[in-house]
Amino acid sequence: MTTESIHWFKSSYSNNGGTCVEWAPTRASVTGVVPVRDSKDLSGPTLSFPVASFASFVAGVKAGDFGTV
Repeated sequence: MTTESIHWFKSSYSNNGGTCVEWAPTRASVTGVVPVRDSKDLSGPTLSFPVASFASFVAGVKAGDFGTV
């Protein structure tokens, strides 16, 4: 386990509309997983996704596979 702090990035799709997510891509190279959290609940749970799964999800979002809100 590491004691270094995680640097979070907010999704460019969030648009500050209240449905924001943050991710920590720099952790992926160290742990093989991408941490994701709700930016409104910084002390809340963090989900961890394998790098390949997260990359597939991002590709799907960019391709419009999930529709729009």
